[in-house]
Amino acid sequence: MLIETDDKTIVVDSGPDFRYQLLREKVKDLDAVLFTHEHKDHIAGLDDIRPFNYLLHKVIDVYATERVQTALKREFYYIFAETKYHGLPQINLHTINNGEEFKIGENTIIPFEVMHHLLPITGYRIGDFTYITDAKTIPEASFEKIKGTKILVLNALQHEPHISHFTLNEAMEFSQKVGAEITYLTHISHNLGLHESVEKHLPSNIRLAYDGLKIEL
Repeated sequence: MLIETDDKTIVVDSGPDFRYQLLREKVKDLDAVLFTHEHKDHIAGLDDIRPFNYLLHKVIDVYATERVQTALKREFYYIFAETKYHGLPQINLHTINNGEEFKIGENTIIPFEVMHHLLPITGYRIGDFTYITDAKTIPEASFEKIKGTKILVLNALQHEPHISHFTLNEAMEFSQKVGAEITYLTHISHNLGLHESVEKHLPSNIRLAYDGLKIEL
């Protein structure tokens, strides 16, 4: 997910098709990457920040919890090795703690914890926009940071119960609890069904997200 503000360009997670997504959307700038968790489908594309290092002549800020940083250092050990070689991705690691807000430029970021079965995941709120992926349960303390958001992006894997992901009904119930003006459902599997047929049965303020979707705040 790409977030463009008046002063910064921020990406949330860098999945396996990160490079393709950046090329498809003709992204010319990048300031920071926020990570939600360390599963491969959310971190695999980190190496592809190196063109931004080269073209923009700058180091990219990366924000993650200590646990996620440990995984990044394991998966991309060469980035963090004492012996550097030319062309390595250049990043500045910043430690975040869920529940403690921080700033990127003029933007206040509020990280909060949701649970992916037994694994804590970081969701992010920026102003009236909130992004949550891979959630199955959301603690009340985190809900207090989410409520009142106008635009909610939320995972909804499938119709059938799943041990670590919201079902469609669970996602819709949470959206109603939050009271978001509009909710976009993401992290969808093929088991949910085809886009057009699923949307026919959704409330008008709940839509399925799709590649290339653009939202103006």
